[in-house]
Amino acid sequence: VQLQASGGGLVQAGGSLRLSCAASGLTLSKHRMGWFRQAPGKEREFVAAITRSGGSTYYADSLKGRFTISRDNAKNTVYLQMNSLKPEDTAVYYCAASASVITSAMRRTSSYDRWGQGTQVTVSS
Repeated sequence: VQLQASGGGLVQAGGSLRLSCAASGLTLSKHRMGWFRQAPGKEREFVAAITRSGGSTYYADSLKGRFTISRDNAKNTVYLQMNSLKPEDTAVYYCAASASVITSAMRRTSSYDRWGQGTQVTVSS
């Protein structure tokens, strides 16, 4: 079972990136999915989450309007579109999956039992 995050890179402030999280050995349609990020010296923090069908999405308050989470269950992939990037968005971004997390707990790292390896996003000023 593997979650493979990709799409990170170096981008100038104001630019955009689209991260992907592809699953192998795991049917993502049975899982709620989340994106988290961790900057150097900081704790891992919630970015966004999406329900199994994609019908509901949740975001960190500070990121609403700039980031969009989506999923394509037919492709077994979850995406994170990041627009208007800022230097403070620089971090390693992780995708995570949970078959059992409840809505009220979707922002917690402890709610997810499967994690991708992370992809580095660096935003230059």
